[in-house]
Amino acid sequence: MTDNSNTRVVVGMSGGVDSSVTALLMKEQGYDVVGIFMKNWDDTDENGVCTATEDYKDVAKVADQIGIPYYSVNFEKEYWDRVFEYFLAEYRAGRTPNPDVMCNKEIKFKAFLDYAMDLGADYVATGHYAQVEKDENGVVHMLRGADNNKDQTYFLSQLSQEQLAKVKFPLGNIEKSEVREIAENAGLATAKKKDSTGVCFIGERNFKQFLSNYLPAQKGDMMTLDGEIKGQHDGLMYYTIGQRQGLGIGGGGKSSAPWFVIGKDLSTNTLYVGQGFENPALYADRLDASEIHFTTEEVKPKKFRCTAKFRYRQKDTPVTVRLLENERAEVIFDEAVRAITPGQAVVFYDGDECLGGGLIDHAYKAAKTLQYV
Repeated sequence: MTDNSNTRVVVGMSGGVDSSVTALLMKEQGYDVVGIFMKNWDDTDENGVCTATEDYKDVAKVADQIGIPYYSVNFEKEYWDRVFEYFLAEYRAGRTPNPDVMCNKEIKFKAFLDYAMDLGADYVATGHYAQVEKDENGVVHMLRGADNNKDQTYFLSQLSQEQLAKVKFPLGNIEKSEVREIAENAGLATAKKKDSTGVCFIGERNFKQFLSNYLPAQKGDMMTLDGEIKGQHDGLMYYTIGQRQGLGIGGGGKSSAPWFVIGKDLSTNTLYVGQGFENPALYADRLDASEIHFTTEEVKPKKFRCTAKFRYRQKDTPVTVRLLENERAEVIFDEAVRAITPGQAVVFYDGDECLGGGLIDHAYKAAKTLQYV
C-alpha cells in the first residue's frame, strides 16, 4: 500500500456532507489532511441567521471527529472582484450568468488553490462529483462523475491542466447515496444535513429581492412577437429564456396554453413572451460562444464533432463545433434545442470526458423569428 503520509492534501470544507466525506476519505487513505473553510460572502440570510457561522461550526465538528486541523480563510474581496462583479455585469447585459462556473475557475481552484499551495499542499480535494485521470503522457483528463445525476463536470469545464493536475475528487467514483451512507456510518455531524442550493457561496434567498439591492430595475413592456402587449415586466434581469413562473399572464390569446419568456430586447427594454412549452420561438439550432477553453492543451481541429450540454443535468446533444478566432466558436446542433440561454455555459464532451467549453453569447432559431440578446 502506498504511504501517503508525506503528501499533504488541503480539503475545501463547506460544512456540507460532500466535503465532510471528502476529508474523511483523504484521511482514511493516509494523507496529511488539512481542512479549510472559505468565507466568500458577508452573508446573513433572510431570517437574520449568519449561515457561514453555522457552516463553520459544522466544519469544526467534523474536523474534530476525523482528527484533522482546520482553518478559515476569507476570500470575500476575491469573490466580489472576480465573480460577483462579473455576475452583475452579465445581468446588466440582459444575460443569465452561471456563477458556479466562474466561482470554480476563480475561487475554489485559483484563490483557494494558491492559498493551499502556500500551506505546503501537494493537492487540494473538494467534494465535486467528477473524476480526473492522468494518461501515459502526463496529461490530466477530466471525466464525468459516476453518479450521473450529480455529475458536476459542467461547472468545472473552465479548469486548466495546471489546476486539474493539483486536484483530487474522491467522490467522483461513488454515488451520492453512498456518500450519505459513509457519513452516517462514521457518525459525522453533517450526515443528515441537507444539500445547499442557490448561488455559489451566496446561498438560498429571495433572488429577485437580492438582485434589486445591486441593480436598479426598469419596468417595461411584455410583448408577443406580433407586437401585442400582454403586461409589464419588473426588469429584464429578473427573467430567463424559457421561464414560465412569475409572468403574471394567464392563458388567453389564441389558446389556454401557458406563457413563456422567449426573448429580450435590451434596446427597447422589451420582454418577449409566447404561448406553449413547444413554442417554435423557444428553439435554436446553433449558438455563438466566447471564452472557449479546453481542459487539455492538445490541439483541436478547427471543426470537430462532440456532444454538448447547455445547462446542468441536461442530456447531451450531438453537435458540430467550429472554432473561430479570439477564443470564439460556432456550435451547430443536430436537432433544435429548447431555451438556449445567453450567459450560461456550453460544455463539450467526448464520451465521458469533459473537453471544456465556453459562454453562450447568442442563440439562433430555426424559425429565425427572434434573436436573443
